[in-house]
Amino acid sequence: MAITSYPFDAQVVTETQFSQMFREFQDSGVVASYEASGFLVSAGTGMTVNVQPGLAFLRGHFVNSTAIEPVTIPASGTAVRVDRVILRLDPSLNSIVLAVKQGTAGSSTPPALTQTDTGIYEMALAQITVNANVTSITAGDIAATRSIVGTRVGSWATSTRPASPRKGQLGFNNSTSTWEFWTGSAWAALISSVDWANLSGKPATFPPSTHAHVWADIADRPTSLPPSTHTHDWTQVTGKPTSFPPTTHGHAWSELTGVPSTFAPATHSHSWSSITSKPSTFTPSSHSHSSYLESGDTISWANGSKRVHQDSVSGSGTYYAVWVQGDGTFARNTSSRRFKQNIRDIEIDPEAVLSLRPRVYDRRPKEEGGDYLRDEFGLIAEEVAETLPEIVTYDDEGRIDALRYDLLGVALLSVVQDQADRIERLEAQLRELTR
Repeated sequence: MAITSYPFDAQVVTETQFSQMFREFQDSGVVASYEASGFLVSAGTGMTVNVQPGLAFLRGHFVNSTAIEPVTIPASGTAVRVDRVILRLDPSLNSIVLAVKQGTAGSSTPPALTQTDTGIYEMALAQITVNANVTSITAGDIAATRSIVGTRVGSWATSTRPASPRKGQLGFNNSTSTWEFWTGSAWAALISSVDWANLSGKPATFPPSTHAHVWADIADRPTSLPPSTHTHDWTQVTGKPTSFPPTTHGHAWSELTGVPSTFAPATHSHSWSSITSKPSTFTPSSHSHSSYLESGDTISWANGSKRVHQDSVSGSGTYYAVWVQGDGTFARNTSSRRFKQNIRDIEIDPEAVLSLRPRVYDRRPKEEGGDYLRDEFGLIAEEVAETLPEIVTYDDEGRIDALRYDLLGVALLSVVQDQADRIERLEAQLRELTR
């Protein structure tokens, strides 16, 4: 039999049949007002986002979350991507759960949702922009994409309007014969009745549309008409001159006669890269340097030649550590609170610092055939990245490039603090044992 009807007494009704029936009662979406927090996604700590409690329909099924749920976003890569936080209905598991759909690296398009009629059905709650090489998600990275449902079109009298309407709830008022909706604070007519006198934004005048008039219907027409712009054949022009002085114009060099064969150069300059046959090295002639170079010579500031070698760093001057920026310029290392924002605590695992392995190595020469720098010791950036990535830097291509050795001492504070805490606890235990 091709006709099926349900539910009736003593009849088995399947999950699929109930889903088909309930989805006709309510669309898929979050059951809340638009400004409410139901299933709203916000930034948490690090790569974690928080999903607020809420109610939602998914293809005729219902989900109720009663507490804030943390959801971890997969680690960032070397290129930006867009992930999705979703609710996923899986009838085979009899569940609706929160999940993350990871986007494609280098693409600003979020991953597609799976929405089948009887199997997996996914509903988006938010899009998360995961920027390259980040370790946390901020509020600016989150865009809400919730669908809000639960508002039904109704019909009522003024005295029987819904007691607790949601913003945007629409209905027909039989008392006034008008469509009205709830603004969040009052009922308002869907279409207002406005007369011309009270209409705002109306034009003061109306330009006529394209039309035509017969000449006899035109008032105040001129008795004669000056000619409009037009042309004449040259032979038809009278009083024309017999010759014309030339106007400003140009000629190709090959068309000029009497040009000089050579030109004495005027004072000018050339960039070093445009000079050909220049020597590869220069033997210095006798010359001298002043003890102090000109202000703004960043190389001199960095290598110390701004001061003569006998000078010490004592005195009342201010001294700074020097950083080399990515474009090769020098900058002073400042640490005052006024140069910083978004200040927050960071947990450094002492074991991560203690696992670092000092190494001895030979540094490659700058030029092929040059001398190696032998028996240099330090750390290997790729090894440090496995346990303490906070002090690893990357080049423009996203490759591991260098270490922030200046931050290693800061990381060591976690080891010292951990050891100090252990010593304090051991001393307390020792005091207890010796009582």
